[in-house]
Amino acid sequence: MSLEGKVAFVTGGTRGIGRAIARELLKEKVLTFICARNREEIRETIKSLSEFGRIEGETCDVTDEKQVKVALEHCEKIFGGLDILVNNAGIGIIGKTVEEMSCEEFRAVVETNLFGVFYACHYAIPIMKRRGGGYIINISSLAGQNAHPRMAAYNASKFGLNGFSEALMQEVRHDRIRVSYICPGSVNTSFGGDLPSAEKSWQLQPEDIAKVVIELLKMPDRALASKIEIRPSRPPKG
Repeated sequence: MSLEGKVAFVTGGTRGIGRAIARELLKEKVLTFICARNREEIRETIKSLSEFGRIEGETCDVTDEKQVKVALEHCEKIFGGLDILVNNAGIGIIGKTVEEMSCEEFRAVVETNLFGVFYACHYAIPIMKRRGGGYIINISSLAGQNAHPRMAAYNASKFGLNGFSEALMQEVRHDRIRVSYICPGSVNTSFGGDLPSAEKSWQLQPEDIAKVVIELLKMPDRALASKIEIRPSRPPKG
């Protein structure tokens, strides 16, 4: 199934998984709109990826409902509609107990990882309906089903995202809008204060997640892989 000419909106599209997804979409000739909080990173990403296809972008903090609404409106204005929404933006505060974590830190994680997804879906769905359908892909985590100490905020946000995704899938499936959520294990990025390194080459790479996104988008319209788990095939023996 060709994706050429489709329009995609990718949150957190300047780093790691989001950037890899934007690059793979462009290779498929998808008109791609990225957003992130850092203006310079958006400019650099657009400059670097423009060789693969048409890419636009705008600064947007997904915790700000108005900014999300405006960014999606700009995407529709520039490209004429929206077919694909990838909710990738996320943060993680790892290593603090509930007692140690501040209320502001907990709120930031939940507002980014869960409220941000709600805002994007809320404003994207009417645009997709005007196009006759679309696809929403939420980037979750295996931490959305496996709780760990010192990860309470991140666990809570991703457990919530999984439930949200499953409910949304049932709400919009008859509007020809498919919803999937992807739950990766360890990915070799700078997320959560981690650092990409050769020593962690056993981990998933951002492009691995990006390829899953493309495969989902290319599935026949009658088929819906609503949840995908992907993990390193050979992690260190513990």
